[in-house]
Amino acid sequence: MKISNIIEVFDKNFNEIVLLSKKYVLVDFWADWCGPCKILAPILEDIADQYLGKIIVGKMNVDKNSLIPPKYSIRGIPSLLLFYNSQVIGTKIGALSKVELIDFLNTHLNQENI
Repeated sequence: MKISNIIEVFDKNFNEIVLLSKKYVLVDFWADWCGPCKILAPILEDIADQYLGKIIVGKMNVDKNSLIPPKYSIRGIPSLLLFYNSQVIGTKIGALSKVELIDFLNTHLNQENI
C-alpha cells in the first residue's frame, strides 16, 4: 500500500502546519461529497510525490473544520490556496489538470526556495 505524502490539515493544526512553515504549502479545501474534489485527489497525490521536500501538500475537509475555511473566504470547492511565509500567494478554484496545477505552482514558486 502506498503511503501518502499529503498531510491532513485541521483547524487545530493549521497554524503549525501552514502558517509557521518555512516551505511553500498548498492546501486543498475539499469535501467527501464533492465530485471535482475526487477528480483532483489523485493529481494532488502525484504533485505531493513530485514536489516532495520542496512544498507541503495538505488537505482540509471543509465539513469537518469550521474555523479556517471562512477565514480564507472558501465558498467553492475544491479551492487550492498556496501559502508562503504565512501569506496566501496564489489561489485556484475548481478541478485542475495536472499540467494546469504544475503551471500554477511553477508560476508562484520562487526557484531559489525550492
